[in-house]
Amino acid sequence: MDEKKFLAEQFEANRARLRAVAYRMLGSTGEIDDAVQETWLRLSRSDTSSVENLGGWLTTVVARVCLDMLRSRKSRREEPMGPHVPEPLADDTHGRDAEMADSVGAALLVVLETLAPAERLAFVLHDMFAVPFEEIAPIVGRTPAAARQLASRARRRVQGTPPPDADFGRQKNIVDAFLAVLDPDVVVRADQAAQRLGSLAEIRGATAVAEFFKGRAQAAKPALVDGSLALAVIFGGQLRIVVRLTISGERISAIDAVADAEQIGEFDVTVLT
Repeated sequence: MDEKKFLAEQFEANRARLRAVAYRMLGSTGEIDDAVQETWLRLSRSDTSSVENLGGWLTTVVARVCLDMLRSRKSRREEPMGPHVPEPLADDTHGRDAEMADSVGAALLVVLETLAPAERLAFVLHDMFAVPFEEIAPIVGRTPAAARQLASRARRRVQGTPPPDADFGRQKNIVDAFLAVLDPDVVVRADQAAQRLGSLAEIRGATAVAEFFKGRAQAAKPALVDGSLALAVIFGGQLRIVVRLTISGERISAIDAVADAEQIGEFDVTVLT
């Protein structure tokens, strides 16, 4: 069989995996295509006659490409407004992209965006694709033990485990203050767009609502929406979610999260500084 044809067939056989790695690393549909295309170019220019595991080789290459893209993206963000929001994937002809997006979840990708590029790569390759640390280490320029530590730090962030020196007292005070302004029967409702970003469709009760919002409100700013007090959630310098508040007496009785771009565009939003 012609070598170029053989490589093309092997690349196509691994394309879904390469896109999966790139999506978890980048969270951007345009960049995914760029990363996969660059991987193909590197394959076509390389001598792979001595490569025993071409699939593993391709995974390593796409990881290196994504790492370079993440570092370039980070260097361009001089004044970041918040974490980059991953783009939902449109269905391809086989529905594979939609399945991939469902399996990852936008909420997880938002957390991954807070990681340093090397941490993100170590976590994604090891925890999601079972790549050994011995193979991850040369990609990030570390020893296997250091790569393991990168993945461990990333895992703590993803799982929501605070570092050992976290100020638990301060965190508890913040949660207690939030609980104090919530009606015991408060209800949170989210539109479908907000659900795709990681929200539940409905949450009931002050304790459950406070627990859900804990750690998720860093990008939220007080705002006036159509003249009423609300929250504006800003990622990447753009208004992504409007959180409308219903206040009964002195407590919040209902919270409505709206992430649908068309509906947000109809709101009169003024961010309060």
